[in-house]
Amino acid sequence: MIRLGENALFRLERRPVIVRIARSVEYLGAARLEVRVSRWLAAEGFPASRVVENVEQAVVVSGHPVTFWHLIEEGDRAATYGELGAVLRELHALRVPDSLDLPRFDPLGRSALRIERAVGIPAEDRAFLRKRHAELSGRLPELRLTLPLGPVHGDAHTNNLMVDRQGRVHLIDFETFCHDHGEWDLMVTAHEYDRLGWVSDEQYAAFSGAYGRDLREWPGFDTLCAVQEFKMTTWLMQNIGESSTTREEYKRRIASLRDDHAPRNWQPG
Repeated sequence: MIRLGENALFRLERRPVIVRIARSVEYLGAARLEVRVSRWLAAEGFPASRVVENVEQAVVVSGHPVTFWHLIEEGDRAATYGELGAVLRELHALRVPDSLDLPRFDPLGRSALRIERAVGIPAEDRAFLRKRHAELSGRLPELRLTLPLGPVHGDAHTNNLMVDRQGRVHLIDFETFCHDHGEWDLMVTAHEYDRLGWVSDEQYAAFSGAYGRDLREWPGFDTLCAVQEFKMTTWLMQNIGESSTTREEYKRRIASLRDDHAPRNWQPG
């Protein structure tokens, strides 16, 4: 196994193939979406991870959707924020065919499912998260998104870019891919810069310069930050049984969610 996050990722020993195993059968639709998106991006010549062809995709094994991907041999550097901005600008300029059947973006994602299935969280946390979910759901219709409708990655950060040994940048992880407004892809980096301090001035200038827009100047930015922090907390909540570090980080995040003005001294999880 090479990673355990939203999916478990394994590298096969004898073939250059990555196996992605989703958490449960409820994720089958997302796995099938990833396969469709990969094939479409390949046909467009867009630099992105590729599914293995001539293999049934996706298959369900013991209740877990499974997909198979060509291994990207990584080089010796990580992708930059300038590269992320450029990739998103190129992605958003593509025309989505009707045959791809992309959903609209779900701003709160799987948060409701995670709240109900979370193991080991206090009852008061679960009640608070349910209330917060309802509050944010009520704020979303007030947003006035201005970027054109088009392909949206849905989880756009530098960890979803890989640089191969030839220096080419590849977009990966398509389970939240959709057809919507580009603000949803700019949200992650703008939030990490403005609220979390995980992105430096130089990095954010490279990102917003490459894309051509600074999302912080948009009136709906505060709502998008609240949505992002909620999703980040419920995502981490799934893994609190994995380590004491994850458990303590979850406690830090949910405590600050209870106060919109509290500093976000969060650590990447």
